[in-house]
Amino acid sequence: MNHTPDFEQALAELEALVARLERGDLPLDEALKTFERGVELTRYCQDSLTAAQQRVEILLKRNGRPEPEAFSASESQDGTTPRAE
Repeated sequence: MNHTPDFEQALAELEALVARLERGDLPLDEALKTFERGVELTRYCQDSLTAAQQRVEILLKRNGRPEPEAFSASESQDGTTPRAE
């Protein structure tokens, strides 16, 4: 469970975690761990969406002509590498 999933995997895991929390039958300790994992996945998904948006904006600025440009999708806006743990 402590790996960096792709966006779709992270979103699916996040949806499953939300469903578990909404049932309300988890012990407090497990609910807190589940919530923490959900926060990590939410940040990862948000960073992934931000990176995708930046790539689209780069392409649009070039009139829709894709041209190579140095861009690291693994860095978030604040320069840190997002991790889902």
